[in-house]
Amino acid sequence: MRISRRTALLTGLAPLVRSAAQTGNTASIEKWGLFSVSFRSPAGVHPFVDVSFSVEYRHLNRTVEAAGFYDGDDTWRARFSPDAEGEWTWTTRSNRADLNGKTGRFVCVAPSGRNHGPVVVRNTWHFGYADGTPYYPFGTTCYSWNHQSEALEEQTLATLRTAGFNKMRMCVFPKWYAWTQTEPRWHPFEKEYTHFNPAFFQHLEKRVQDLQDLGMEADLILFHPYDHWGYAKLPPEVDDRYLRYVTARLGAYRNVWWSIANEWDLVKTKTLADFDRYFRVVRENDPYQRLRSIHHSKVMYDHTKPWVTHVSLQDDDFSKTQGYLDAFLKPVIYDEMKYEGDIPRRWGNISAQEMVRRFWLATTAGAYGGHGETYLNKEEVLWWSKGGALHGESAPRIAFLRRLVEEGPAGGLNSLPNPYYPVAARTGEYYLWYFDYHQPMEYEFPLAENVKFQAELIDPWNMTRTPVAGTFSGKAKLALPGKPYLAVRFRKV
Repeated sequence: MRISRRTALLTGLAPLVRSAAQTGNTASIEKWGLFSVSFRSPAGVHPFVDVSFSVEYRHLNRTVEAAGFYDGDDTWRARFSPDAEGEWTWTTRSNRADLNGKTGRFVCVAPSGRNHGPVVVRNTWHFGYADGTPYYPFGTTCYSWNHQSEALEEQTLATLRTAGFNKMRMCVFPKWYAWTQTEPRWHPFEKEYTHFNPAFFQHLEKRVQDLQDLGMEADLILFHPYDHWGYAKLPPEVDDRYLRYVTARLGAYRNVWWSIANEWDLVKTKTLADFDRYFRVVRENDPYQRLRSIHHSKVMYDHTKPWVTHVSLQDDDFSKTQGYLDAFLKPVIYDEMKYEGDIPRRWGNISAQEMVRRFWLATTAGAYGGHGETYLNKEEVLWWSKGGALHGESAPRIAFLRRLVEEGPAGGLNSLPNPYYPVAARTGEYYLWYFDYHQPMEYEFPLAENVKFQAELIDPWNMTRTPVAGTFSGKAKLALPGKPYLAVRFRKV
């Protein structure tokens, strides 16, 4: 007897495959794409506590196990992001009979379009996509943009389409802070803390996918101190269950990064041991090993710990950068260098010119910078918290710097020792000098010998590049305009 697909789905006899094209009886999914299966089964009293559900994926002689999750409405899902082309088979594992032993297969095909895979650490202090394409983080912060009205969230996405950023720092839990005191549309829990709210997480993953469609990484902040509802003082077993649930739901999205906390040292209800444990729980439950970091206020976390993949800083003393790079042997991102804006807080009222300057200082120090904007308005919609529209002047100039870096060598730029002006380079190939507030009329640049370079005078604020006639090598003296905040770039002929 032939059973309809609808009947099979409702009785749990067949999986629902999402984000994959069907070819006969075999689904096809892009490498690093999102493969999903879904089953119907009664939830029971405590589906988030009592039921174990995972899927084992096999390709050739390799096996990867990924946890599934309950998604409400008697629906169980499991997601997977394959990293190898060819045929994969899968088998479900569960302590519930009607979810155990289901099988299937799919074919992983070549990635297309903007799918370069997840971002990974490369060349010790830099990043790149899994397919080898370089990635340089030029990110922004909108802590609570995903907890706003539909119209405001869509406005944020519209702004991001042309803003030039490629990473977004954002909170999973809603935030309660100055200019951010609004109730979110959904909360992460139902029935106290034993039941997650699927609608909350469905919305979150939609916004993660929206960012992926824009070519942006989603740097998800898992804990923070700006609490109004009790999420900063959950008991340990709830914290751990939350982390397992989040990694199961979102880990397969290739643009996800895990930020264990924002200003971890201000979460006074937690200890250092708690944050160490959070790192371990995420690492042990994430089969893809997405990037992991933690952000501080006053007390810096020990970034040498093996579960930290890169350094996320709140700082603007770029003279420390080389010490961080040498000590941690990991990429350094100044995710918070204070914000362009005009609010009456010391961290939120630097000028656009200063924000651009800090990006250049971070870049020429061999690190990366992060943007934020805090301009007051009567609606209290500040980009740094709620998103919406950008009102400042730094974003296009940051995008200009991003283009300059992306035109450079694929391995990233490292700072060169120089007692006078910061310079990032690949020796013998590329040099990017920044004069900061200095305004020399000429300067002798120590370039590689026996290599010919072309030079450009760069104005970071006016976003201009002026070629300098001739070629240069060794000790090359250039006449300069005698204006501050200029840069010079040398590229190998």
